[in-house]
Amino acid sequence: MDETSAQLRWERRTQRPLMVMAVVFAVAYAVPIVRPEASQRVTDACEAMEWVVWGAFSLDYLVRLVLAERRGEFVRTYWLDLCAVLLPLIQPLRLLRVVATVLLVGQRARMATQIRLTTYVAGAVVALMMFGSLAVLSAERESPGGNIKTMGDAVWWSFTTMTTVGYGDHAPKTGLGRLIAVGLMLAGIALLGVVTANIAAWFIARFESDDLEERRQTAAIEALAEEVRALRAQVAALSETSGTSGKVPEKGRT
Repeated sequence: MDETSAQLRWERRTQRPLMVMAVVFAVAYAVPIVRPEASQRVTDACEAMEWVVWGAFSLDYLVRLVLAERRGEFVRTYWLDLCAVLLPLIQPLRLLRVVATVLLVGQRARMATQIRLTTYVAGAVVALMMFGSLAVLSAERESPGGNIKTMGDAVWWSFTTMTTVGYGDHAPKTGLGRLIAVGLMLAGIALLGVVTANIAAWFIARFESDDLEERRQTAAIEALAEEVRALRAQVAALSETSGTSGKVPEKGRT
Protein backbone atom coordinates (compact mmCIF):
# COMPACT_ATOMS: atom_id res chain seq x y z
CA MET A 1 0.00 0.00 0.00
CA ASP A 2 1.22 3.49 -0.74
CA GLU A 3 2.07 6.20 1.73
CA THR A 4 -1.04 8.21 0.99
CA SER A 5 -3.34 5.37 2.02
CA ALA A 6 -1.26 4.92 5.18
CA GLN A 7 -1.74 8.61 6.00
CA LEU A 8 -5.49 8.34 5.46
CA ARG A 9 -5.69 5.24 7.64
CA TRP A 10 -3.80 7.04 10.39
CA GLU A 11 -6.15 10.04 10.22
CA ARG A 12 -9.24 7.82 10.40
CA ARG A 13 -7.93 5.79 13.32
CA THR A 14 -6.80 8.76 15.39
CA GLN A 15 -9.79 11.02 14.72
CA ARG A 16 -11.93 9.94 17.68
CA PRO A 17 -9.10 9.54 20.23
CA LEU A 18 -7.85 13.04 19.45
CA MET A 19 -11.35 14.49 19.82
CA VAL A 20 -11.62 12.81 23.23
CA MET A 21 -8.27 14.31 24.20
CA ALA A 22 -9.55 17.70 23.08
CA VAL A 23 -12.42 17.36 25.56
CA VAL A 24 -9.91 16.41 28.26
CA PHE A 25 -7.91 19.50 27.39
CA ALA A 26 -11.01 21.67 27.73
CA VAL A 27 -11.72 20.26 31.19
CA ALA A 28 -8.09 20.65 32.29
CA TYR A 29 -8.08 24.25 31.12
CA ALA A 30 -11.41 25.09 32.75
CA VAL A 31 -10.89 23.60 36.22
CA PRO A 32 -8.26 26.07 37.55
CA ILE A 33 -10.28 29.03 36.22
CA VAL A 34 -13.72 27.95 37.38
CA ARG A 35 -12.32 26.71 40.70
CA PRO A 36 -9.56 29.16 41.62
CA GLU A 37 -9.52 27.75 45.15
CA ALA A 38 -8.27 24.39 43.83
CA SER A 39 -5.06 23.11 45.32
CA GLN A 40 -1.69 23.57 43.68
CA ARG A 41 -1.56 19.84 43.03
CA VAL A 42 -4.77 19.99 40.99
CA THR A 43 -3.55 23.05 39.11
CA ASP A 44 -0.23 21.40 38.25
CA ALA A 45 -2.03 18.24 37.11
CA CYS A 46 -4.30 20.26 34.82
CA GLU A 47 -1.36 22.13 33.34
CA ALA A 48 0.48 18.87 32.75
CA MET A 49 -2.59 17.46 31.02
CA GLU A 50 -2.74 20.51 28.74
CA TRP A 51 0.84 19.90 27.66
CA VAL A 52 0.14 16.19 27.13
CA VAL A 53 -2.81 16.92 24.85
CA TRP A 54 -0.90 19.54 22.92
CA GLY A 55 1.94 17.02 22.59
CA ALA A 56 -0.47 14.39 21.25
CA PHE A 57 -1.72 16.71 18.53
CA SER A 58 1.84 17.74 17.71
CA LEU A 59 2.84 14.08 17.43
CA ASP A 60 -0.15 13.51 15.17
CA TYR A 61 1.09 16.28 12.87
CA LEU A 62 4.60 14.79 12.75
CA VAL A 63 3.28 11.30 11.97
CA ARG A 64 1.09 12.64 9.16
CA LEU A 65 4.10 14.53 7.84
CA VAL A 66 6.20 11.35 7.79
CA LEU A 67 3.42 9.36 6.10
CA ALA A 68 2.74 12.05 3.50
CA GLU A 69 3.85 11.21 -0.02
CA ARG A 70 4.84 14.82 -0.79
CA ARG A 71 6.06 16.36 2.44
CA GLY A 72 6.76 19.78 1.01
CA GLU A 73 3.20 20.02 -0.29
CA PHE A 74 1.89 18.71 3.04
CA VAL A 75 3.71 21.47 4.94
CA ARG A 76 2.38 24.13 2.56
CA THR A 77 -1.16 22.78 2.79
CA TYR A 78 -1.20 22.44 6.57
CA TRP A 79 0.96 25.43 7.43
CA LEU A 80 -1.49 26.47 10.15
CA ASP A 81 -0.94 23.13 11.88
CA LEU A 82 2.80 23.76 11.82
CA CYS A 83 2.34 27.22 13.35
CA ALA A 84 0.14 25.72 16.06
CA VAL A 85 2.79 23.12 16.84
CA LEU A 86 5.61 25.70 17.08
CA LEU A 87 3.67 28.50 18.78
CA PRO A 88 3.86 27.27 22.40
CA LEU A 89 7.55 26.38 21.98
CA ILE A 90 8.46 29.94 21.00
CA GLN A 91 6.95 31.40 24.17
CA PRO A 92 5.25 28.85 26.45
CA LEU A 93 2.41 31.08 27.66
CA ARG A 94 -0.73 29.29 28.68
CA LEU A 95 -2.92 31.27 26.29
CA LEU A 96 -0.63 30.41 23.37
CA ARG A 97 -0.92 26.74 24.30
CA VAL A 98 -4.70 27.08 24.31
CA VAL A 99 -4.75 28.84 20.95
CA ALA A 100 -2.40 26.24 19.44
CA THR A 101 -4.47 23.30 20.67
CA VAL A 102 -7.74 24.84 19.47
CA LEU A 103 -6.19 25.40 16.02
CA LEU A 104 -4.96 21.82 15.87
CA VAL A 105 -8.36 20.48 16.92
CA GLY A 106 -10.07 22.62 14.30
CA GLN A 107 -7.76 21.53 11.51
CA ARG A 108 -8.11 17.88 12.51
CA ALA A 109 -11.90 18.14 12.56
CA ARG A 110 -11.95 19.57 9.04
CA MET A 111 -10.25 16.46 7.72
CA ALA A 112 -12.99 14.20 9.05
CA THR A 113 -15.23 13.56 6.07
CA GLN A 114 -18.08 12.40 8.31
CA ILE A 115 -18.31 15.80 10.01
CA ARG A 116 -20.56 18.13 8.04
CA LEU A 117 -19.92 21.85 7.76
CA THR A 118 -22.89 22.75 9.94
CA THR A 119 -21.70 20.46 12.73
CA TYR A 120 -18.19 21.87 12.48
CA VAL A 121 -19.40 25.45 12.64
CA ALA A 122 -21.65 24.71 15.62
CA GLY A 123 -18.80 22.99 17.43
CA ALA A 124 -16.45 25.85 16.62
CA VAL A 125 -18.91 28.40 18.02
CA VAL A 126 -19.32 26.47 21.26
CA ALA A 127 -15.59 25.87 21.63
CA LEU A 128 -14.62 29.48 20.93
CA MET A 129 -17.27 30.80 23.28
CA MET A 130 -16.16 28.45 26.04
CA PHE A 131 -12.44 29.10 25.68
CA GLY A 132 -13.03 32.80 25.17
CA SER A 133 -15.07 32.98 28.36
CA LEU A 134 -12.50 31.08 30.36
CA ALA A 135 -9.58 33.06 28.96
CA VAL A 136 -11.15 36.47 29.57
CA LEU A 137 -12.26 35.45 33.07
CA SER A 138 -8.73 34.34 33.86
CA ALA A 139 -7.34 37.65 32.56
CA GLU A 140 -9.95 40.02 34.02
CA ARG A 141 -10.94 38.52 37.36
CA GLU A 142 -8.03 40.06 39.23
CA SER A 143 -8.10 43.33 37.29
CA PRO A 144 -8.82 46.28 39.66
CA GLY A 145 -11.05 48.13 37.21
CA GLY A 146 -12.50 45.08 35.50
CA ASN A 147 -16.18 44.13 35.60
CA ILE A 148 -15.88 40.52 34.37
CA LYS A 149 -15.71 38.71 37.69
CA THR A 150 -17.92 35.62 37.29
CA MET A 151 -18.35 32.87 34.72
CA GLY A 152 -21.78 34.25 33.87
CA ASP A 153 -20.29 37.65 33.07
CA ALA A 154 -17.62 36.01 30.91
CA VAL A 155 -20.10 33.88 28.93
CA TRP A 156 -22.38 36.87 28.34
CA TRP A 157 -19.42 38.98 27.21
CA SER A 158 -18.20 36.22 24.86
CA PHE A 159 -21.65 35.84 23.32
CA THR A 160 -22.10 39.56 22.67
CA THR A 161 -18.54 39.84 21.36
CA MET A 162 -18.75 36.90 18.96
CA THR A 163 -22.05 38.16 17.57
CA THR A 164 -20.46 41.63 17.23
CA VAL A 165 -23.32 43.15 19.24
CA GLY A 166 -21.14 44.57 22.00
CA TYR A 167 -23.57 46.07 24.52
CA GLY A 168 -20.67 47.49 26.52
CA ASP A 169 -22.03 46.43 29.91
CA HIS A 170 -18.99 44.15 30.26
CA ALA A 171 -15.66 44.97 28.66
CA PRO A 172 -12.07 43.83 29.21
CA LYS A 173 -9.66 46.31 30.78
CA THR A 174 -6.37 44.46 30.51
CA GLY A 175 -4.24 44.17 27.41
CA LEU A 176 -4.57 40.39 27.35
CA GLY A 177 -8.35 40.64 27.72
CA ARG A 178 -8.58 43.06 24.83
CA LEU A 179 -6.41 40.78 22.72
CA ILE A 180 -8.84 37.95 23.44
CA ALA A 181 -11.70 40.26 22.46
CA VAL A 182 -10.07 40.98 19.09
CA GLY A 183 -9.68 37.26 18.45
CA LEU A 184 -13.31 36.54 19.34
CA MET A 185 -14.59 39.36 17.15
CA LEU A 186 -12.60 38.16 14.15
CA ALA A 187 -13.68 34.57 14.77
CA GLY A 188 -17.32 35.63 15.09
CA ILE A 189 -17.22 37.53 11.80
CA ALA A 190 -15.53 34.59 10.06
CA LEU A 191 -18.04 32.05 11.38
CA LEU A 192 -20.94 34.31 10.47
CA GLY A 193 -19.53 34.51 6.95
CA VAL A 194 -19.25 30.72 6.77
CA VAL A 195 -22.86 30.28 7.90
CA THR A 196 -24.13 32.92 5.48
CA ALA A 197 -22.18 31.41 2.59
CA ASN A 198 -23.45 27.93 3.46
CA ILE A 199 -27.07 29.10 3.49
CA ALA A 200 -26.61 31.02 0.23
CA ALA A 201 -24.98 27.97 -1.39
CA TRP A 202 -27.92 25.82 -0.28
CA PHE A 203 -30.45 28.20 -1.84
CA ILE A 204 -28.43 28.48 -5.05
CA ALA A 205 -28.14 24.69 -5.30
CA ARG A 206 -31.88 24.36 -4.69
CA PHE A 207 -32.72 26.93 -7.36
CA GLU A 208 -30.32 25.31 -9.82
CA SER A 209 -31.90 21.92 -9.12
CA ASP A 210 -35.40 23.31 -9.70
CA ASP A 211 -34.25 25.07 -12.87
CA LEU A 212 -32.62 21.88 -14.15
CA GLU A 213 -35.78 19.89 -13.47
CA GLU A 214 -37.85 22.54 -15.26
CA ARG A 215 -35.53 22.41 -18.26
CA ARG A 216 -35.80 18.61 -18.33
CA GLN A 217 -39.59 18.79 -18.26
CA THR A 218 -39.61 21.42 -21.02
CA ALA A 219 -37.32 19.31 -23.18
CA ALA A 220 -39.51 16.25 -22.59
CA ILE A 221 -42.63 18.20 -23.59
CA GLU A 222 -40.94 19.51 -26.72
CA ALA A 223 -39.79 15.99 -27.65
CA LEU A 224 -43.31 14.68 -27.11
CA ALA A 225 -44.78 17.47 -29.24
CA GLU A 226 -42.28 16.70 -31.98
CA GLU A 227 -43.30 13.04 -31.90
CA VAL A 228 -46.97 14.01 -32.11
CA ARG A 229 -46.26 16.21 -35.12
CA ALA A 230 -44.34 13.37 -36.78
CA LEU A 231 -47.20 10.95 -36.13
CA ARG A 232 -49.69 13.41 -37.58
CA ALA A 233 -47.56 13.76 -40.68
CA GLN A 234 -47.36 9.99 -41.06
CA VAL A 235 -51.14 9.63 -40.61
CA ALA A 236 -51.74 12.35 -43.18
CA ALA A 237 -49.39 10.66 -45.62
CA LEU A 238 -51.08 7.29 -45.12
CA SER A 239 -54.51 8.90 -45.64
CA GLU A 240 -53.41 10.48 -48.90
CA THR A 241 -51.92 7.19 -50.09
CA SER A 242 -55.10 5.28 -49.23
CA GLY A 243 -57.29 7.86 -51.02
CA THR A 244 -55.19 7.72 -54.16
CA SER A 245 -55.11 3.92 -54.36
CA GLY A 246 -58.90 3.71 -53.88
CA LYS A 247 -59.77 5.78 -57.04
CA VAL A 248 -60.78 3.94 -60.26
CA PRO A 249 -59.19 5.26 -63.48
CA GLU A 250 -61.62 6.94 -65.99
CA LYS A 251 -60.72 4.71 -68.93
CA GLY A 252 -61.35 1.56 -66.91
CA ARG A 253 -65.07 2.31 -66.49
CA THR A 254 -67.71 0.50 -68.53
